[in-house]
Amino acid sequence: MTKKILSFDLGTGGNKASLYDTDGNCLASAFVPYPTHYPHVGWHEQCPDDWWNAVIESTRLLLSKSKENSEDIECLAISGHSLGAVPVDKAGNLLRNATPIWSDIRANHEVDDFFSKVDKDHWYLTTGNGFPAACYTIFKVMWYSHNEPEMFQKIYKLLGTKDYINFKLTGKFATDFSYASGSGIYDLQKWAYQDEFIAASGIPAAIFPDIVPSTQILGELLPDVAKTLGLSPTVKVVCGGVDNSCMALGAKNIKDGRVYTSLGSSAWIAVSSEKPVLDLKAKPYVFAHVIPKMFTSAVSIFSAGTSFTWVRDNLCGDLVEQAKNENKDAYALMDELAETSPVGAHNLLFNPSLAGGTSQDYSVNLRGAYMGIDLKHGKADLIRAAMEGIAMNLRLRLDVLKKYCQIQDEILLVGGGSKSKLYRRIFADIYNTNILKTNIDQDAGALGAAAIAAVGCDLWKDFNKIDEVHKTIEIVEPDAENNATYEKIIPIFAVASEYQSKISDALHDLKM
Repeated sequence: MTKKILSFDLGTGGNKASLYDTDGNCLASAFVPYPTHYPHVGWHEQCPDDWWNAVIESTRLLLSKSKENSEDIECLAISGHSLGAVPVDKAGNLLRNATPIWSDIRANHEVDDFFSKVDKDHWYLTTGNGFPAACYTIFKVMWYSHNEPEMFQKIYKLLGTKDYINFKLTGKFATDFSYASGSGIYDLQKWAYQDEFIAASGIPAAIFPDIVPSTQILGELLPDVAKTLGLSPTVKVVCGGVDNSCMALGAKNIKDGRVYTSLGSSAWIAVSSEKPVLDLKAKPYVFAHVIPKMFTSAVSIFSAGTSFTWVRDNLCGDLVEQAKNENKDAYALMDELAETSPVGAHNLLFNPSLAGGTSQDYSVNLRGAYMGIDLKHGKADLIRAAMEGIAMNLRLRLDVLKKYCQIQDEILLVGGGSKSKLYRRIFADIYNTNILKTNIDQDAGALGAAAIAAVGCDLWKDFNKIDEVHKTIEIVEPDAENNATYEKIIPIFAVASEYQSKISDALHDLKM
């Protein structure tokens, strides 16, 4: 029997089930989406039942698609989207049909209450929680206690996204260090919940699940669940990890100083290190790594691929139509046109902050803009400036990480944007470092979860095997002349972004 590994990448948009062999090769995958609901301003909710149904459906689709024998599947693990707050009773029954996801920021009053008792800087330096505070789990459960007291009194455990699915699979309540590090009450240095923060929240410590290593086996599949999924009840369920840390693992960030850039709808740069990268001004967000005694620290922009999609949909309608008629990819046609524009896009700048600013920006109200646009500029310049703006915005964040840790001279590019040859060239020249493209594009999170299961069940000796799984497709070295041009533009871009923040603040104050 050839053993197989099942992984679930439980993301914001849906669940991807993937089947791997013990060499780390992906044999097949199946994706099932689920919706996000926005009942009020700042409320972003999903239904845990939708997650569970997506796990069931994607597993069945995967088995049908792969034609592999389900009896060969030895184990599974989940990468789960972060900062979940799923309330369940002692039997594991959901106490709320829809629960806030990571981006939900309804708990602003709870944030104010908490920080009337706890120093904000002390909290950040302890937890590494660099997103807007209301996103973190502790403030969501405080909101439950203040706004839904009857439901709150019934809570036995407060679970993360993948931890809820693990409970459905095994009947066990647990979380891992990486997921717990996004709770808002976790001490990165002590690798444990922080009593001071729990006390300040007024939430009983008992509702938070016990923390175990990501590689710990929680148990085997419950018999009825195994039958529903079409799997053997002997399949071992390994605890898994938060998506940020699973992606870091799948992106080869297994040693101190390794860095990757994820270029998707949003984009971020993450470094794995033996010490968390903490800065009170830039506020990198930090998670415990799934690898013991390591951390993954990241800086981000909220709108990368989404900003580029906006450019496609609003400025490149002719290319979209051409792509349909010729059965081509509209983004590939955009790349071809952008290549006809020179480095610097004829001095045109694009700030990609169409979804707002992060903690690394001058204002959360920051919005996007083309700057320096002239009658001479054409569509090629507009496209190239957008690509360069995304890369320059990330370069400014890379410079923050370089202040605190030694960055290796090669950066892996993953995510949908990594497929673009022009993007890889632009990033190499703007980062002024080698950009690595491997066979792992959008599967880093899924691979990370599979690796956790493999190590947890002794199919792999350790995580070093990840390096063998990645096969180099291209290494793009920076062009000295191009980089020299960008080095002149980047300081201007930084100043322009600062002024754009002030303009965005003023427009926000109009409340129109």
